[in-house]
Amino acid sequence: MSAGTLYGIGAGPGDPELLTLKAARILGQVEVILAASSTKNDYSLAQDIVSPHLRPGARVVRLGFPMTRDQEVLDAAWEKNARLTADILESGRDAAFITLGDPLLYSTFGYLLPRLRGLVPGARVCIVPGITSYQAAAAASGEILAESGENLLILSGVGDAARLGTLLDTADRAVILKAYRNFPDIREMLRRAGRDGQTVFATRLGIDGEQVWRGLDQVPETPHYLSLCLVGKRNGSGPKTKVAGVTGDVGERPGSGVISGS
Repeated sequence: MSAGTLYGIGAGPGDPELLTLKAARILGQVEVILAASSTKNDYSLAQDIVSPHLRPGARVVRLGFPMTRDQEVLDAAWEKNARLTADILESGRDAAFITLGDPLLYSTFGYLLPRLRGLVPGARVCIVPGITSYQAAAAASGEILAESGENLLILSGVGDAARLGTLLDTADRAVILKAYRNFPDIREMLRRAGRDGQTVFATRLGIDGEQVWRGLDQVPETPHYLSLCLVGKRNGSGPKTKVAGVTGDVGERPGSGVISGS
């Protein structure tokens, strides 16, 4: 009996229609779905997103991901998850590990993959890229990510805001993912850099409660964890955005939140 294949599937930012055709096809075929979730609950947003595309009777296996910085606890959890995944593949079944956005960008799949390869060096793995949250935010706001000779820097908001500011100095435009963690510090850093008014803040893209702001003054102090910043062109004021036929500081996008000026 030959071993199964592990598919790393990018579920996109939230809208089930933003999966690729390839991802939808594979999800409609595989027998087992692997969904990472916090050990504090039994809910998986990625599972919710892909559910319309699953084959009837597909088995969903939750892989517990403890929300801790204790490296020993994390290593033990991911070794356990890798062993569980290896057992499924060695039984001859194909499995799809689903993850928000793209499997190789700030993804739980990135923790599983090297451990699985350590256990089963010859494991067959197929990775299907997904639309990222910052691509969805750019589409929602009409914000250009980069053009001509500009650079685009992708940053994690989990780090120190001062370090983010230093890195931002090198970027024409930037993306700050995980912006919820230190948002007050991030906002102040962008203000000091004179780039807060050029920044688009987006949260809960593609799911209930989606909101998008241009400028940071109206963003809550403690935003949802599915939040990010698009930092616009350096030394530019940022254009007015046309959304759903409305041009100006405030416009509504059908089925979503608002775009607000600062």
